[in-house]
Amino acid sequence: MTAPIVIVGAGLAGLRTAEELRRAGFAGDIVLVGEEARLPYDRPPLSKQFVRGETDDTTLRPAEFFDENQIELRLATNAVGVDTTARQVRLSDGSTLEYDQLVIATGLRPRRLPGLPDLAGVHVLRDHADASALRAELGAARKALVVGAGFIGCEIAASFRACGVDVVLIEPQPTPLASVLGEPVGALVARMHRAEGVDLRCDTGLDTFLADDNGRVRGARLSDGTEIAADLVVIGVGSRPVTDWLADSGIELAAPAAGGGVLTDAVGRTRTEHVWALGDVAAWLHDTGHRKRVEHWTNAGEQAKLLTCALLGLAAPTATQVPYFWSDQYEVKIQALGTPNAADDITIVSDDGRKFLAYYSQDGILTGVVGAGLTGKVMKTRAKLANRTPVSELLAPAN
Repeated sequence: MTAPIVIVGAGLAGLRTAEELRRAGFAGDIVLVGEEARLPYDRPPLSKQFVRGETDDTTLRPAEFFDENQIELRLATNAVGVDTTARQVRLSDGSTLEYDQLVIATGLRPRRLPGLPDLAGVHVLRDHADASALRAELGAARKALVVGAGFIGCEIAASFRACGVDVVLIEPQPTPLASVLGEPVGALVARMHRAEGVDLRCDTGLDTFLADDNGRVRGARLSDGTEIAADLVVIGVGSRPVTDWLADSGIELAAPAAGGGVLTDAVGRTRTEHVWALGDVAAWLHDTGHRKRVEHWTNAGEQAKLLTCALLGLAAPTATQVPYFWSDQYEVKIQALGTPNAADDITIVSDDGRKFLAYYSQDGILTGVVGAGLTGKVMKTRAKLANRTPVSELLAPAN
């Protein structure tokens, strides 16, 4: 009897891998191991529709799906170690799982700021339990502090404003999303939040929290010495890959300074035989020759297809993959195609005061497109990005 394919991590990347294996005709055993007790669920709505109380369930597949597709679920179970010589995964319940192939899809954990008091009313947001705890307190909140104006921080600020909560959003960089999308586009995102009533303070960090007599947060002191009132706080300062359980396994990891994660080739294969990785935890080899992690929803599905083909020895998809991600804020969809980078040359080609479109280029070649509220215009550039079109062709006036 052949050992199963074991997928550690029952988030989107792990689920999509199990689905792709069955879709490709793999008839062997599949075991999907998940830390949470819940069925695999969708995370993007947690910071939006779920926390606002507009939806209660973001489950991706019902329980019957796993029975029908003969995918064994091991939920509420952590992987705590792996022996790559014996090909065994050690689980938190004391048992071990033998594997023929191991797929690592353990995702991320939110970062917390060190040295701060542990107070009620202070939250991070990554999983369903985090979102449920935040949602339970949101109804009584009047003033909120959001620390970090990345995608999570911006989406949370937008959700809080939709619920009528006053929001102070602080960010140590010059604009929201500056390190991801660059300051010119970050400034347009900042304008949108301020127009919606957010007290956005850039170039500003957090000094400490202020507590009431019951051990609940009542406010914060910021890096500029000012004090603000807040009865609810969300910290959104990034995440780290869940790789602690791989210590001493011999599986190669990227240095923390380089973003961490499991190092792989361009199809998710590690240098350790029979071990693969994908999703947020994986630093895949990209066309640039660099390995990096990509923390976006669509990336998980695209990687699952490539990994499955490589693992089963099938022909890989031939269509050029153009990375895509989005963020919903104030009923405006911010979309990005390609690989926009803060260090690129950035040209704002359309801006009506709320909706905008920006082109990113390196050495004159289009590398990315970011738009807000302009879905059609963004998606029409997919072929241009795939064909490495000179940005001058898109900027030239129509005849």
